[in-house]
Amino acid sequence: MLLAIDIGNTNIVFAVFDGEQVRGEWRASTDTDRTADEMGVWLLQLFSIAAIERKAITSAIISSVVPAMVFSLKTMCRRYFSCEPLVVGDEGVALGIDVRLDRPEEVGADRLVNAVAAHKCYQGPLIVIDFGTATTFDVVDREGNYCGGAIAPGINLSLEALHMAAAKLPRVAIGRPKQVIGKATVPAMQSGIFWGYVGLIEGLVKRIEAEFGAEMLVVATGGLAPLFAEVTDTIDHLDADLTLRGLLEIHRRNARLEK
Repeated sequence: MLLAIDIGNTNIVFAVFDGEQVRGEWRASTDTDRTADEMGVWLLQLFSIAAIERKAITSAIISSVVPAMVFSLKTMCRRYFSCEPLVVGDEGVALGIDVRLDRPEEVGADRLVNAVAAHKCYQGPLIVIDFGTATTFDVVDREGNYCGGAIAPGINLSLEALHMAAAKLPRVAIGRPKQVIGKATVPAMQSGIFWGYVGLIEGLVKRIEAEFGAEMLVVATGGLAPLFAEVTDTIDHLDADLTLRGLLEIHRRNARLEK
């Protein structure tokens, strides 16, 4: 079985693959102070609940946008599962796609993993929108090459910034307001954030397609993707497991190269 680990700015996702089947999936907050032993013991408890044997894990792969977490998680894989994990972005780890940017080393691992999964599952050309701490728009051409994209503040980040910077504006929950015209401060904030993000999605996709010169399939992933997918026709597919399936595919490609 494969242990796939996706380290984001807010959460770490752990998943166990048995072939194509996901045997278990768990989330933890991203905390750079957490040790390899803390994460290992926590994960083994979850394995026990899911009836997954520790010895069943034969390989691991890590994608991270938080460099400070990688060492601890590599140590955890070695100590608790007796395997040396692949780390996306490390020298020698093949993605199977070309990264057509001026500075390829600067691209977040999660964006490249999403590109691999999206091309495998949906072909192209594609725009992948990932609703995370940042909202990213990634462009994948018909051949699967990663062509760049756009990065916007995530919706939670925007809400927090609005609350922190304006003394009279409270912290509000994300939700789809019934009206665009808010009749009080909280509904007005909810409307501006929610419908403003819908406008961001639709506007950026339109501009990307115009610059790329073709209509593109739009795939959305990330925790808040369902909230926006239901209100705009711009999003063609909702795929909650896109990043994890990208990690599975990258592991398979590298396993084939080793044979």
